[in-house]
Amino acid sequence: MAKSTNINNRRYLGNKYKLLPFIKKVVDSECTDIEIVVDIFSGTGAVASAFQDKQLITNDILYSNYISNFAWFSPRKYSRKKIETIIDEYNAMVINEENYMTINFSNTYFSHDDCSKIGYIREDIETKYANKEINERERALLITSLLYAMDKIAKTCGHYDAYRQGVEFDMHLELLLPEASITNNKKNKCYNIDSNDLAGKIVADLVYIDPPYNSRQYCDAYHLLENVARWEKPEVFGVAKKMDRTALKSKYCTKSAAEAFDDLIKQLKCRYIVLSYNNMAKKGNDRSNARISDDDIFRILCAKGKVKVFSEEYKAFTTGKSDIEDNQERLFLCICNEEE
Repeated sequence: MAKSTNINNRRYLGNKYKLLPFIKKVVDSECTDIEIVVDIFSGTGAVASAFQDKQLITNDILYSNYISNFAWFSPRKYSRKKIETIIDEYNAMVINEENYMTINFSNTYFSHDDCSKIGYIREDIETKYANKEINERERALLITSLLYAMDKIAKTCGHYDAYRQGVEFDMHLELLLPEASITNNKKNKCYNIDSNDLAGKIVADLVYIDPPYNSRQYCDAYHLLENVARWEKPEVFGVAKKMDRTALKSKYCTKSAAEAFDDLIKQLKCRYIVLSYNNMAKKGNDRSNARISDDDIFRILCAKGKVKVFSEEYKAFTTGKSDIEDNQERLFLCICNEEE
């Protein structure tokens, strides 16, 4: 019988799971009559998971995050028994075939045997879906289980900019059963588009915004999981074996971040905006420094409504080259002006 896993059991830069009590406390004390919540840079869905009693709208430009959000939050029904049976079958298999994964990633992030199994499972999920043996949410759950299992054993430091060379492959692939609700709100929706393209098309009570803070592109950090989730089998390049990620680059990691943020806020139709943004403006190395200044944040949010700021200390992610102290994760609450 497959072991189970929850939404927080995946490594992800900027994951807010440990800050959920802080975020919930602010929302519960400052916001009223919340029925529709949007997590517009949802990542792995940690913050959205704190509002599962509401109607949820999630969005992320990475397909690997979208498919996991669909697995966790979609209102589509699924058979837990079917998923558990398939996962048990996958875990029992010994696969020894050459495929896209072995050809491109053998003995890099994963051993040759694990690459063979990853490639086989990912292809089999698509075959099952094409043959209508599984529905859309069951497909998402199986892909999510595979991505979580890969991340658990990958020889990385939590992201895929590089793999650790010369280390033993002492852990092997084991898929776990995602503990996904079967009673999600029937109006939940999951999107996979640019956040600025979505902003003007939705209406909500609360929009939670957790954009990239610095120059580190998430499509670079998670290219391998994105590759497997999409399963388009592109050519990969360089030591890190990255695919072409041009279409996935975020403006929020560039000098255009403030301009993009301004455009996003102006488009939103909601009563409350909660922005997560740390105080790393000039504290780390250049790649760690926040791309949107406090002055820009206040200028843009104050044009939308009344702004309050709440803070909590946290440990920042660094590459080991920065000794950063007094880091604070801050929540900027904007009580939006009524639309005329």
